[in-house]
Amino acid sequence: MGEPVGELTAEFVVDQQVPGTSRVSPDGRWVVFVSAPVGREGPHPASALWLAPADGGELPREAAPGPAEDRDPRWSADSAWVYFLSDRAERGTAQLYRVRRTGGDPERLTQWRAGVQAYVLLPDSDEVVVIAPAEDDGVADPRVRVVRRGPQAAEPGWPTPTAGAVWDTAARPGRLWRLDLRTCSIRPLADFGERHVVEAAVRPDGHTLAVLTWSVADREPGLFDARLHLVDPATGVRQELGAPALDADSLTWWRDGTGWRLAYLGYTPPGLIAGDAIFDAAGHRNLTAGRPDCPTELARAGDGSLLALFAEGLDTTIRRLDAGTFTELTRATGSLQGLDAGGGLVAVVGSTATEPDAVHCGPPAGPLTRLGAPPPRGIRWGTQERLSYRAGDGVELDGLLVLPPGRTRADGPFPLVTLVHGGPYDRFADRFQLGWFRCGQWLAAAGFAVFLPNPRGGLGHGHAFAASVAGDVGGAEFTDLLTGIDLLVEAGVADEDRLGIGGGSHGGFVAAWAVTQTDRFRAALVHAGVIDWPLLAATGEHSRFELGLGSRENSPITHAGRIATPVLIVHGEADTNVPLSQAELLHHALGDRPHEFVVYPREGHSLRERGHQIDFLHRTRGWFSHLLA
Repeated sequence: MGEPVGELTAEFVVDQQVPGTSRVSPDGRWVVFVSAPVGREGPHPASALWLAPADGGELPREAAPGPAEDRDPRWSADSAWVYFLSDRAERGTAQLYRVRRTGGDPERLTQWRAGVQAYVLLPDSDEVVVIAPAEDDGVADPRVRVVRRGPQAAEPGWPTPTAGAVWDTAARPGRLWRLDLRTCSIRPLADFGERHVVEAAVRPDGHTLAVLTWSVADREPGLFDARLHLVDPATGVRQELGAPALDADSLTWWRDGTGWRLAYLGYTPPGLIAGDAIFDAAGHRNLTAGRPDCPTELARAGDGSLLALFAEGLDTTIRRLDAGTFTELTRATGSLQGLDAGGGLVAVVGSTATEPDAVHCGPPAGPLTRLGAPPPRGIRWGTQERLSYRAGDGVELDGLLVLPPGRTRADGPFPLVTLVHGGPYDRFADRFQLGWFRCGQWLAAAGFAVFLPNPRGGLGHGHAFAASVAGDVGGAEFTDLLTGIDLLVEAGVADEDRLGIGGGSHGGFVAAWAVTQTDRFRAALVHAGVIDWPLLAATGEHSRFELGLGSRENSPITHAGRIATPVLIVHGEADTNVPLSQAELLHHALGDRPHEFVVYPREGHSLRERGHQIDFLHRTRGWFSHLLA
């Protein structure tokens, strides 16, 4: 995280180095991981690869220094080489590289003009499967879409390309290729026609490649016409596994008593709003039906068994599939992300209430050892409490409370800011709350108590909990928030006359909805918030999913005439998930009522540029400080 300066500054927040993807070497002796700053300084992302002994005996060292976005590391079978994607030769265009574990200059393996999107190392082979656009497959100008009704047409009202139709996309479709490392020659592997290759995973014996494709490279309608295929990497011969669950990803091979099997993550059927489940690709059978927790990631252990991360309330577990049941191996307070396994060990990025993200490694059943430097000292952090309470209808809820540094509940009541997570399928885990948006510690340092609730619809409490908001956003999830706030007011923690609310994406919707339903809040922050559900379904990236959540009646724009609370509206100009038109609707609807409207150029759904993140931190804290003083 860097050295603290005694006072928490916005620069400190956005200059943190955050670890990402980690991989354990096959011999179990090393871990390679990606690290990147929170904020981006130039036009392109920057990240680096770091190597550390798996036992934590030495500090990590940079594996391939250089100004670049280095990502997606993978080990060679003998643990001697680290393969990775990097744009060090041409920023914004990734190529495949490898570097020796012992050091030296990286070796470039591809010269693919269109860039490499992903890759798979073939076992016991000098060949690599590459996912990349065809070099002569340029971006269409103009982009044309021709929709014809055919035997595979989508449900009424939703255009879907049929065989022979034209559907140009801004992103060039991924194709499957086979790269010979000895000659650096590359040739096509399997013909999927115009379908877009999304992901591939090789069976550990090297004989079969699992491939996920969409009809087109656009998420809508691509993922609604997804297919799973098995491909012989030697011949390209293909076997069809049919349509997977919606939004399938994380293809993972595992072995049981019958042989090798394929698992993946996908939406829990039958609705669109229900969170993720783990599926066996043979028949697309749900392996986690009825569980009270939520799977988030998959990995294959060294013995071939299937491992998974599960969000369980405020915490996370590592579980193994044993005879049809996921058996708990490790329970971690807070969050675990980025699960990988190798050499009898697992690697994850973990965080607790008092420690920021760090790579940890150890046996699947623990203990897990932190790799790298200890967390910074010298800054006083706010105390973070775990909350557990019941909604009015008896549903069990949880959340977090962050108090100002050096203060206790007895020092209340405090001005209270409620931050609402996005999704809605997300959560506040009991992890370190310091970031440019999940800024509980940043606001606490200014004297606020910060409430981080996990209302229904979120991650960590099973399928029914997640599905309960379908068609009813702003209903029970909103009263869940109010119940938590009421309890904090009754306990003398929160000052009823100094309440604020804020959120981003779906959390921005909840913040906007809140001020159409009550005038309790003296200040609101709406970042990339949904203001009109039908309009978002027509213009955003998630179409049918948005209509599964809300309608005109539970759109803030329908009730915007009731808003009396000052609102800070913040949006990225290039947001394609929740387009800028949503923020403009709220801005114009508020008219001459007190509000600020801030648009960040070049930014999408999440702010990436360092300067914009710093501005956001100062602007939001100043907004709440002025109105809740």
